Amino acid sequence: MVAVIKAGRSIHRIFNYNENKVKEGKAEIIGAGNYPFDPEKTSLNIRLNRLVKQLQLREDVKVNSVHISLNFDPSEGDLPNEKMMQVAETYMEKIGFGDQPFLVYRHNDAGHPHLHLVTTNITAEAKRISLHHLGINKSEPARKEIEKVFGLVPAQGQKNNIKNTQEPARLAKVNYGRTASKKAIQVVLDNVLNHYKYASLAELNAVLRQYNMLADQGKEGSRIFRSGGLLYHILNDEGRPIGIPIKSSSFYNKPTLKFLESQYAANKVKRTPYRSRVTNAVDMVFLGEKISLPDFMAALNRQGIHIVLRQSDSGAVYGITYVDHTTKCIFNGSELGKSYSAKAILERCKPALVQGQHLPGHASPLKGRLQPPREASAAETERMEQQSEKASILEVLTQAEQLPDYVPYPLKGNSGKKRKGKRPNK
Repeated sequence: MVAVIKAGRSIHRIFNYNENKVKEGKAEIIGAGNYPFDPEKTSLNIRLNRLVKQLQLREDVKVNSVHISLNFDPSEGDLPNEKMMQVAETYMEKIGFGDQPFLVYRHNDAGHPHLHLVTTNITAEAKRISLHHLGINKSEPARKEIEKVFGLVPAQGQKNNIKNTQEPARLAKVNYGRTASKKAIQVVLDNVLNHYKYASLAELNAVLRQYNMLADQGKEGSRIFRSGGLLYHILNDEGRPIGIPIKSSSFYNKPTLKFLESQYAANKVKRTPYRSRVTNAVDMVFLGEKISLPDFMAALNRQGIHIVLRQSDSGAVYGITYVDHTTKCIFNGSELGKSYSAKAILERCKPALVQGQHLPGHASPLKGRLQPPREASAAETERMEQQSEKASILEVLTQAEQLPDYVPYPLKGNSGKKRKGKRPNK
């Protein structure tokens, strides 16, 4: 048996993951621990509320949900649910979770039988069970003892051979009509919002567009824009919205505009150490002979940095965004410095023809005949940036003034002292 423990910040997420498996016929709930009722005969809300009420005893603890999978050898597929439940109860007791409420799901969507246990590390006495080294200190000894007591096939290094069903699925582009829209959007949001460091809605969309998605505030002056709402669209191959958009508030993790804006300041700080990776990569590409814009984009793409150009319908380039999939950081060109803005990159590249098609992440498709990208005029740039960013003056005024290039006062040298020495004596 192989045990995998994952700690998280959302009991709703791991609960919904397992309940959705039940709805799809890929899992069944076989029991629970420390529930005053039979969970199989109650509603989803009642099952969930038992856990939620307990973790609410310590709202200051952010990592408060625990998701455990117990993976058995493929030859043990005929183990009855009763024995599976005994294994789960024994395991929870030995790792110190015997008094915690927990739900037990048996999954049948893999080549080996396995259980998923959903619980919390907040006790009924409002104490927090430490998760530090839980796997090494308690889970491993418990696993070995359970294998002997229940006559299970020993793990013997099977951990690397058993697919961990909790790992997020490999992200793919959302294709309208292929899968349920809301479910497909949720998969992308779970991965992007939790891992990428974005500091504006435009930067977030630079990533989402690569998966045929768009987060939309609505047109300025519209009802959704005035109310601070947010819609998520699926895009077609031309980058145009298709189907009915879904309100952000309808997703279980509430990826609303208010939530996104709360992440901007922290993400700016988190991505600062990785700024030089992008600028160095750009500079290295231009060390040799002058190359075309498509070649420049391809060169950075090979290093895991995706280029998103913002273009008008006529093909004028008015903005550039760098999406570093290695460090999960997103930078607008102007934030990296003048040398990395759209205007500077066009000047550093030699003129080249660009296919008249919608490249991933571009503001709009290029139409008609093949044409070289051109620099947008001042009027076009102002107009397109206003349409694309929709940034209010309040956002600009409330941004932190300490930029990545900021130099603390003590490191500026003794220029003040020198000026003081030059003052004439009175």
